[in-house]
Amino acid sequence: MQLGFIGLGRMGGNMVRRLLQGGHQIIAYNRSPEPTREVEKLGATAAFSIEELVKKLPAPRTVWVMVPSGKATTDNINTLAGLLSAGDTVIEGGNSHYKDDVANAAMLKQKGIHYLDAGTSGGIWGLKIGYCMMVGGDREVFNKHEPIFKTLAPENGYGYMGGHGSGHYVKMIHNGIEYGMMQAYAEGFELMQKSDFKLDLPFIANMWMQGSVVRSWLLDLAASALSKDPQLAKIQGYVEDSGEGRWTILDAIEKDVPAPVITQSLYTRFRSRQAESFGEKVLAALRNEFGGHAVKAK
Repeated sequence: MQLGFIGLGRMGGNMVRRLLQGGHQIIAYNRSPEPTREVEKLGATAAFSIEELVKKLPAPRTVWVMVPSGKATTDNINTLAGLLSAGDTVIEGGNSHYKDDVANAAMLKQKGIHYLDAGTSGGIWGLKIGYCMMVGGDREVFNKHEPIFKTLAPENGYGYMGGHGSGHYVKMIHNGIEYGMMQAYAEGFELMQKSDFKLDLPFIANMWMQGSVVRSWLLDLAASALSKDPQLAKIQGYVEDSGEGRWTILDAIEKDVPAPVITQSLYTRFRSRQAESFGEKVLAALRNEFGGHAVKAK
C-alpha cells in the first residue's frame, strides 16, 4: 500500500523501516528533516512539509500520525483535516486518550474523512519482532488497511477492537497493567538485592524466564538491564509516566472498579521524582511532636 507517515521518532522511524521491508510505499515527513533523510536512503519518499506529503499521495490517501499525544497530535490532525479530501483516512498510532479519538473521528467525519485509532505496543524492539496493534474505528476501514497492520505486527499480533476510541482504550488498559507488572518486578528485585545471600540477580532473572509462571518480556528486559549493570549504578531511580496510567485510574474511578495495584504503581513513579518529600518531613515532625522520636537534622 501507499501510505503517508508523519513522525519518525524512536517508534515511528522503525515502523517506517518495517513497512518498507514489507514492500509498502511510504511518503515520510518529520518536523526536523534529518530523520526524513535517513528513511529516504532506505527507500521512502521524502516530504518536508505536511502539504508536500499530501500532494505526493494519490487519492484516496492514507496518512499515519505517530507523534506525542496531546497538542502535537491535535495540531497534525487539524492540519490534515484542511488538506485531505472525502474518502481519505487518518490513522492515529500514538498514545492519545480514547475520548480524543472519538472527538477526532467525529470532526473528520464531517469532511468525509475516515479515522482509525491504532494503539501500538512494542517500543524500540518493534522493528525486529513486530508491534502489537489494537485498532478502533469502522470495520470496513480497518479491513481496507489490514495489510499495513499485518506487516507491522508479528503473527496474531494485531486485531480490530471495535468502534472509534476502542483501540486506544485497550492500549490504555494494556499500559496500566504494564505499570503494575513493572512495579512488582521492581519490588521483588529490590528485596533480593538487599538480602544477605549475595544473590546473582541477572542469573535469577534469566532462570525465571525458563518455565517460571512470572516469565514475561518485561522480565527478559530486566535480565538484559541487570546483565549490563548488576547494581544499576549508572542510572537514577527517576521514573516518568506518559499518561496512560493516569487515564486508566480515572477510568477505574468512573466505573467504580478498584485498581489498587495500578494506582500505587503510579504513585510510586511520582515519589521517584522527589529528591526530598515534604510529606515525609511532616511524618517525621509528627512522630517527634507526639512521641519525642528522634529526627535527622539536615
